[in-house]
Amino acid sequence: MSLSPPLTPPSELVPALRERGYAVLGRSGLCERVGTPAAALDALRPTWDDLPADGYLRDGGRYRSRRHSCFVVEGAAVTPVPHRAHWQPVEYNALHGGLERWFEPMTPAVVAPPVWSQLLRSLAECCSALKGPRPWYVEAHQFRIDTTDGIGRPTPEGAHRDGVDFVAVLLVGREGIKGGETRVFEAAGPHGIRFTLTEPWSALLLDDERVIHESTPIQPLGERGHRDTLVLTFRAKGFQGPAAS
Repeated sequence: MSLSPPLTPPSELVPALRERGYAVLGRSGLCERVGTPAAALDALRPTWDDLPADGYLRDGGRYRSRRHSCFVVEGAAVTPVPHRAHWQPVEYNALHGGLERWFEPMTPAVVAPPVWSQLLRSLAECCSALKGPRPWYVEAHQFRIDTTDGIGRPTPEGAHRDGVDFVAVLLVGREGIKGGETRVFEAAGPHGIRFTLTEPWSALLLDDERVIHESTPIQPLGERGHRDTLVLTFRAKGFQGPAAS
């Protein structure tokens, strides 16, 4: 049985993040927060059908496709930066940490429409409300996890933090699958919560310093299925990268 997520009203988003370290917005709540009709977000969904395979999976899987691009959000300005590798330290990603991973960039069909800048700007405003106004270094990942291998792993590294300040996981859609349960745990305490995001454009927001998170594997209900997400990470101190030698 899938557990429904505990939805937070958009007006209570910042207090919920401050109190618990996480919050979940439904589709209507995200649209209200971003100030956009749902149709503008739905127009982005076909681009998930054109994601290149992730060639870096160290578990030998073929179940993940993705694109990756980076931006800086400062006040109302959303600025794309030259394409760069995605990098995480081993401390935060034991499976893929310490590796420069070059993924194909996101296409203009995603990042050119006004709703894209609105989305990044509105979520950065939440980050600034909690930690004070500053530039936010944003990494954006389009993911498709499918059942090519019979099972797909949204988080093959297991329960983890990302080494950033805030994380937003937006469910874009799920087709023909079971599983994919979201789990959020206190990083320094005993409490946790589990639920399944099923509504397109519902969103989980996380204070990455305070909680760890994971999503359980997916399995097909029929011949094949997939789960599409958009993951946005916000970091105050620049993009993560290998230390200069």
